[in-house]
Amino acid sequence: MITTEQLQRLFQVMVAASLGELFWYAVLAFAVWLFFYVLFRNALRWRKISTQDATSRQIAREIAFSLRSIAIYGLVTAAVVYARMHGWTLLYLEPGKFGWLWLFSSVLVMVVIHDAYFYWTHRLMHHKRLYRFFHRTHHLSTSPTPWAAYAFSPAEALVQAGIGPLIVFTIPSHPAAFGIFMIWQIGFNVVGHCGYEVWPNWFLRSPLGKILNTVTHHGLHHEKFRGNYGLYFNFWDRVMGTNHPQYVPRFELATGGVATPISTPVSAPHFGPSPPVMPTPSQPETATSRV
Repeated sequence: MITTEQLQRLFQVMVAASLGELFWYAVLAFAVWLFFYVLFRNALRWRKISTQDATSRQIAREIAFSLRSIAIYGLVTAAVVYARMHGWTLLYLEPGKFGWLWLFSSVLVMVVIHDAYFYWTHRLMHHKRLYRFFHRTHHLSTSPTPWAAYAFSPAEALVQAGIGPLIVFTIPSHPAAFGIFMIWQIGFNVVGHCGYEVWPNWFLRSPLGKILNTVTHHGLHHEKFRGNYGLYFNFWDRVMGTNHPQYVPRFELATGGVATPISTPVSAPHFGPSPPVMPTPSQPETATSRV
């Protein structure tokens, strides 16, 4: 049975975790927004993936939904701490307990686990029976801004927060390593939703470009509602054949000095089954056209 002292401790953890998450979300999202949407708005216009401009109403909605998600993350963090109180997790506090090599390597392991977790949960949430309840809120932004990084429904926020329990229940995790991982994932998410391609034109032709996803990759997902389900790496999209057929051409347009229009404007938020993506004549239909 939980005691009053434990409840007080868990409440403090929830508040502290939410405030910490809010700090990094606000700092990183504001920095990216200031850079692309204020200081270099005109100079980098040619790198904008979509010609749709975000309205003040959209930005206010993204911030409000993100704040709600951050509060849910705080609740999940408190639940993890409660689990640790009972010895159910693999969290440890002594940095050298598993060696310094593991302490730093574990950050990369967390990133790899998160990438797989995100791909499969994200793709599942696009199923026609789950989409409206879980994922529709995030897709209200067809041309997202950095503030959309955490703009989830309560149900999806719980799914996204699930990576924390998954990690601490499966691998030895030090809070410092987990903190570095969290800053990485917030930063990658914020940049991934910025709406401006940050990589050079030759990037997709490089070895690194075959590994890392680009802003165009996720921006195209928001626009088309299908394909490009991966987060950090392009591994799962390549293996499962879910890279959108327009990914490479749209990346080249976004990095080649031409502002790219939305080929199929979306006048209302999509829900339910998505229309199939038509393959190019030289490309057979792949899993991109299926859930």
